[in-house]
Formats: sequence, structure tokens, C-alpha cells
Amino acid sequence: MEGENAPVYCICRKPDINCFMIGCDNCNEWFHGHCINITEKKAKAIREWYCMRCRDARPSLEIKYRSKKNDRREKESEPERSDRESSGSKCPFLFFQVKRSVRMCGECEPCRRTEDCAQCDFCKDMKKFGGPNKIRQKCRFRQCEVRARVSDFGSCLKESRRHKQKQKHKDKTRHSDKGELRDNTGLRQCLGPTCVEVARPSSKYCSEDCGMKLAANRIYEILPQRIQQWQQSPCIAEEHGKKQLERIRREQQNARMRLTEMERRFHELEGIIAKAKQQAVQQDEDVNEADSEDSDLQIFCVSCSHPISPKGALRHMERCYAKYESQTSFGSMYPTRIEGATRLFCDVYNPQSKTYCKRLQVLCPEHSRDPKIPVDEVCGCPLVKSVFELTGDYCRVSKRKCNRHYNWEKLRRAEVDLERVRVWYKLDELFEQERNVRTAMTNRAGLLALMLHQTIQHDPLTTDLRTNKDR
Repeated sequence: MEGENAPVYCICRKPDINCFMIGCDNCNEWFHGHCINITEKKAKAIREWYCMRCRDARPSLEIKYRSKKNDRREKESEPERSDRESSGSKCPFLFFQVKRSVRMCGECEPCRRTEDCAQCDFCKDMKKFGGPNKIRQKCRFRQCEVRARVSDFGSCLKESRRHKQKQKHKDKTRHSDKGELRDNTGLRQCLGPTCVEVARPSSKYCSEDCGMKLAANRIYEILPQRIQQWQQSPCIAEEHGKKQLERIRREQQNARMRLTEMERRFHELEGIIAKAKQQAVQQDEDVNEADSEDSDLQIFCVSCSHPISPKGALRHMERCYAKYESQTSFGSMYPTRIEGATRLFCDVYNPQSKTYCKRLQVLCPEHSRDPKIPVDEVCGCPLVKSVFELTGDYCRVSKRKCNRHYNWEKLRRAEVDLERVRVWYKLDELFEQERNVRTAMTNRAGLLALMLHQTIQHDPLTTDLRTNKDR
């Protein structure tokens, strides 16, 4: 039953499909290759095939074959062959013939000769006779008379070289003539408004005025429309810039308040130091520091590692640190100019390095020395309890003998000055940020930005997603 219901193909109307078959590109009917005399090898060269019935019904249908690369190469080489044949020279033909191996017959007199003559031009070219070995040919008297083509080849080679040189010369003259014609006929009109003059070489305009006039006309033509587009579409960068300016101004206000507080502390500290110096020195033995420390106990300096007694450790470490610190310098090319600020940086000019010292003035060991302490000067350090609570009293021990509060004025002043410097740096940074934001906002709607950049809104009715505040 399966054989009776199987589909039939080809002109033989048989269901056999176990052989090579080819299909018609018009009626989609399949045919056996042996029935229509087409092998599988021939079918590879066919691109479109139509059966006899379709070709009889439509004479316009034709079998199309695939193009071969060799045919294409032969077609490309045909014009070259025709050029060579039309030139009338037989040298290229001989040149291609010489490529095959040239053998000697072994019977003529030159073939029987065993030594070079050393007189012909080929022998003089050989290295063994002192020549440059450029021609690289056998002696003329040893070349076979039957098969040798050296003379024809040499003359052909000379003629081909001469032909190439002539061709190069013709190409050069042709290019130079074209360049001269282009220079003569390449005079361009100036692009300036209503200008009919000839443009200058390597320029589009006859003068700078024409270029400026054209640029001005372009600005007047394009700029109003760009300004209108800028005003119609909201700019999210402009809104971000305004928010940044508000934040920067708040930080500047906080920094100014902090600076005012530090200036108040600066004057308050100077008042405390002046008041402490008015105290009288107490000469009682119980007030003086008791030598309760063990005389045998020693500690090591953190700078020089020498053993020292705990009683004078603070004084020694401070002097030792100042000695090592003075060996280095920190400078800048410009002095500090801050309005309303006093006693911040040392600012001593160094003529060797041409810099200004940028250490704190109260802590600079390189350009400031501790003053000589009088005998009757009191320590004057404010006394505290529980570390932070002021008692209102002052240390009335002699400043020379007080080891507990050594250089307390310098350290308190340095603490306040360092905080003032930090606030000034913060203000300077905020001023720079404000300047950058303002410059960006100014350039965003400037002439150059509006002329070069443009936002195209294809659908004016569509809401801009950048302005959606719910996102």
C-alpha cells in the first residue's frame, strides 16, 4: 500500500529517490539526473535550472550558470594582451618564453668549449674576472647556438626597461599637466556676503572682513531660534547647578561662623595669657614641685633615644624635636595674603630657595627662638579639675622651675591657629567650587554653547522625563 501511495517524480513518473535529482526553479518539480542527462558534477555549475516543459511555456526562462573565477581573470587579462599585441613588440612574448629551463644540446662547438674567453662583455661582468656580476650570463662563446636566447632576452630586457621609463615620464607629465590645469581653473569666488572677488590661496574668503561678515550673519540667523529653544525646554543641569550653589552658600555661612568663633577664642586666649602674667610668683616650698620621683628612674627620648629623667623629660623632648624639625623647610613661592588674619604662617623669605616659609608662626623652629625667661616670670597656666573644668586659678610657680606646664602658651596658640587655618582652607575650597559652578552655568547658555549644541525634541507634546519629580 505504501508503494502505491508514494509520490512520483521526473518525466519517467517513478517514485525512485535513491539517486541524484535536480529541481525546477519554476514549477518545483524534481527530475532524475540520468533521465535528463545532467550529472551531479554538471549541476554544481548551474545556478538556476528550468525543465523543458517550463521553457516551452515561457521562452524567457533560461538556465543560468555560475560564473567562474578563471573566466573572470581571462577577461581581465584580455585587454593587457591586446595592448601588448598592438604595441608591435615581441619582447614580452620572448620574456615569458625564457622562463622555461634552457638546456644545452651538447653537440655544437660552444657546447664543447670548457673555458671562458675572458674577453666578452658577459665574462667581464663575472666576479672571477673582476666584474660586478650584474648581468649573470654565461660566456658568449659557450652559449648553445641551437637553444640560446640570451641576445634576444638582453635586447628585450633593455627595451622593456626603456619602455617603463618612458611610461613613468608620461605619467608624471600627465599629472603635472592636470595640476597646472587645476591651478589655473581652480580660482574660487569669495564666500563673503555679496562679494564677487577671488578668494585668497588656501582660504575661502578674499579678506578677513568677509569672513567676519559671514560669521555675523550666521549668528543673527541661528542664535534667536536657539535661544527660543533653550527657553522652551527645561535644563536639568541648570537646576542641579542652583541646588549646588545653595548647598555651597550654606557651607560658606557655617565656615564663616566657625571662623568668627575661632577669632573669638584667639582674642580670649591672648587675654588669659596677659592676665596670667600679672600673677605673682609664690615662693613657698610646698608650692614648688616636689621631687617625689625616683632619681634612678629614666625614660628614653622619642627623637634622639637618649635616657633622660622624668622630671625634665617634657622640656628635653620639646627642644630635641625643635632641633630636628628645623633641619627641614616647608615653603611656597607666594606669601600668604589673608585679609583680617593675623599670626598664621611664618612667611619668612628664603633667598636661596626663593620661597616663603609656610609653618605656623608660633611653632616654626627654623625662624623663631624661644625668648629668654626672666627670673620673676610666673607660669600662669590656667588650672583645671577633672581635665576639662576650669577652676579660675593659675599656676603661680616660677616659669623656669615649672616642668608640668612647659610652653603651654605656644601649644594653646598653635591649637587655635591650626583650627583657623583649616577653616580658611575650607572657605577657599568652597569659593573655588562656587566659581566652577557659576562658570559652568554661564557657559551653558553662552553664545558658543548655543551655536554648537542643540537638543531636538521630536514630539513637543511628550513630557520630558527629566522633569518628572516622582522619579
